[in-house]
Amino acid sequence: MSAVLDVADLTVSFPGVGEVLRGVDLRLEPGRCLAVVGESGAGKSVLARSVVGLAGEGGAPAHVDATRFVVAGQDVMRADERTWRGLRGSAVGFVLQDALQSLDPLRTVGAEVGESLQVRGMGRAERRRRVLTALGQAGLDEPEVRAAQRSGELSGGMRQRALIASAVVGEPALLVADEPTTALDATVARGVLELLGRLRDGGTAVLLVSHDLGAVARLADDVVVLDAGRVVEAGPAHEVLRRPTHAVTRALLDAVPRGARRRPVGPARPREEVLRATGLHHRYRLPGGGAVDALADVDLVVHRGEALGVVGESGSGKSTLARMLVAAERPAAGTVELFGEPWSGLPERRRRGRRHLVRLVPQDPLGSFDPRWSAGRILRTALQVSGSSRTPAELLDLVRLPEPVLGRRPRSLSGGQRQRLAIARALAAEPAVLVLDEPVSALDVTVQAAILELLVDLQERTGTALVLISHDLAVVRQVCETVTVMQAGRVVERGPVVEVWREPQAPFTRALLEAVAPAP
Repeated sequence: MSAVLDVADLTVSFPGVGEVLRGVDLRLEPGRCLAVVGESGAGKSVLARSVVGLAGEGGAPAHVDATRFVVAGQDVMRADERTWRGLRGSAVGFVLQDALQSLDPLRTVGAEVGESLQVRGMGRAERRRRVLTALGQAGLDEPEVRAAQRSGELSGGMRQRALIASAVVGEPALLVADEPTTALDATVARGVLELLGRLRDGGTAVLLVSHDLGAVARLADDVVVLDAGRVVEAGPAHEVLRRPTHAVTRALLDAVPRGARRRPVGPARPREEVLRATGLHHRYRLPGGGAVDALADVDLVVHRGEALGVVGESGSGKSTLARMLVAAERPAAGTVELFGEPWSGLPERRRRGRRHLVRLVPQDPLGSFDPRWSAGRILRTALQVSGSSRTPAELLDLVRLPEPVLGRRPRSLSGGQRQRLAIARALAAEPAVLVLDEPVSALDVTVQAAILELLVDLQERTGTALVLISHDLAVVRQVCETVTVMQAGRVVERGPVVEVWREPQAPFTRALLEAVAPAP
C-alpha cells in the first residue's frame, strides 16, 4: 500500500538556533494513526508544521532538508508556497496547537471552517451544510450559533473544536493534529478521539502529536518518540507503551498522572479566608440577538494554603470565573472580596497596590506576552513590578526551563515552554492566590509532573492558595483538596476531592469521571 506520508532523513534548522530535527524518518499509510510523543521542546510541533509546509511560519525562516519527502503522493521537497496551499486546502488537514492564535478574530467561525471549501469552488448551500456537519462532528453544540460567532466569543475548548472542524471539513487524505485535545474536557476529548478514530477507520491517515499518552494509547497504531529532535524509539503503539526500551519513553510513562494524591490530606484546620466570590453572574450576547449565561449565581471560597480545583466541560464558565477572580473582568452581578475587602467592584487605581496578591496564569499564554520582548525582559519586568529579590534565571529554574531561553522571544518557544514562562512570570509576584487556567494543558507528562510538584511545594511552603482550573481530572485529583464542578455556568457539585471522586452526586460529574481515558 502506498504511503500518504513518506519522509526520510528529515532535518529542520533555524538561524541562530541550529537543528531542531535531525534525521527523522516517518511513514504513514491510509487508515493508520501514527502518534509523535516526547518532552516539550523535543521538536514535535516543528515536525507537525514541517509535514504541512509551515515549518517557518510566524517566525524565523526554516531550512528543511530530506532525502525523501512525499505528502499525499506528491514530492514536496522543493514545493513552493502555492503547491503547499493547494495541498492544505484539499489533501491535508492541520489542527494547530494554539487555537487562539490560529483563528482570525475578525471572521466568523463558519467562514474560517469553510474557507478551504470556498477555495475549491464549492457552492454556498453545500458549503454551509458541510461546515455545520463538521462543527457538530467536532463536538460543538448549536453549530448554527457557533458558525455565526467569532473566535473571541468562544471558550478555549470551543476554539480548539472549531480548528478541528476546519481540518476535517475537506475530508483530507492526511490529517495532522498537533495536541487536538489540549483544551478539551474529558467528555469532549473522548468525542474528538472517537471522531479521529472514525476518520482513520474510513481511510484517513492521522498524524497525532500529543503529550496525552492515554489518548495515544486509545487511538494510535504506531508511536514515534522524539528527544532533542531525534527519534529515539519507534514501533507499534502497544509495544512502545507497554514495553518501552528507551529511558526517555520510560520517563514519559512513569510521569503520567494516575490520580494518586501527591501528599496525604491532614485533619481539617481553620484557615484564613483569602478570596470569596458571591453570587457571580455574567452574560454574553449572541450574534443575531439573545444572550447566554456564562456564570449564574456562582459562589466560591478560597482559604490560605488551599488547593481548589474547578472542573467542567468547555464553555461551562471556568475561564470567565478565572477572569472575575483576578478582576480582569467585572461581573454583571455579585462580588469578589480579597482578604475580606472589596475587590471586583473597585476602580483599577484602588486595586493596583494589591494586584500582586492575585495572579493569573492564562490558558493561551502567547497572547499575554509582548511579542517584541525576550523571555528575560518579560521576567525582569515582572520582578521589578513585584519588588522580588529573585533573578530571571532563578524563576526559569523553578519551572525547568534552561537559562538560554532568557534570550528568546515567546513565539520562538514551544507551547509547553511558553506555558512554563507564564507560570514563572506569575511566580515573580509571590502572590497570595494563584489562579491557574489550564496551567499544564500544553506540557508533556514529565514537565507536567515537575510543574505540579512545584505548585504543591509553593502551596505548602508559602501558604499560597491555588485555584486550579483544568479539564484533566487526574491533575485535579493529584493536586487539589477540594473541587467545584461547573456545568453551563452553574456549580453542580462541590466538596472534598476524595469524596466527589468516590461518590459523585451530580450526573454530569459522573459523566466526566466515566469519560477519562485510562493511563497506558
